[in-house]
Amino acid sequence: MVATRFAVAVHILLLLATAPGGQLTSGRLAESVGTNPVVIRRLAGQLARAGLIRIRRGPGGAELAKAAELITLGQIWQAMRRKGLPLLPVHRGPNRAEAAPAAAIPTLLREVFDSAEAAMEADLASVTLAELRARMEAPAEAQREVQAT
Repeated sequence: MVATRFAVAVHILLLLATAPGGQLTSGRLAESVGTNPVVIRRLAGQLARAGLIRIRRGPGGAELAKAAELITLGQIWQAMRRKGLPLLPVHRGPNRAEAAPAAAIPTLLREVFDSAEAAMEADLASVTLAELRARMEAPAEAQREVQAT
């Protein structure tokens, strides 16, 4: 499912954006995500093909291919989605002539669903990995400030 792949891909990229030294192995990423390293390697391949990470074979692991400020959630979404498949699929309408009013429903739904997907993609394109990293780190920083006082 594209939504799950997308969430795991964001998780992977956030870990890479916050990792000391900027590199992590598929084993370490899988441990954090709670999945098998094979799943991580498959998703990492898609992220690498999209130019979002670089993969070093062997003990090197993966790292961001560009600064977190230059990676948007929209780019991650595009890397994870299967081309040609809509996020919100529409059922097939009836083929009978007597069902003419109902036959228009799939087309109407496709228009509405395409509009909703475009709005979501625009929203995702406006959020960078760096912004998510800052949100993620903010509670930890607030906790440290409370402990320091």
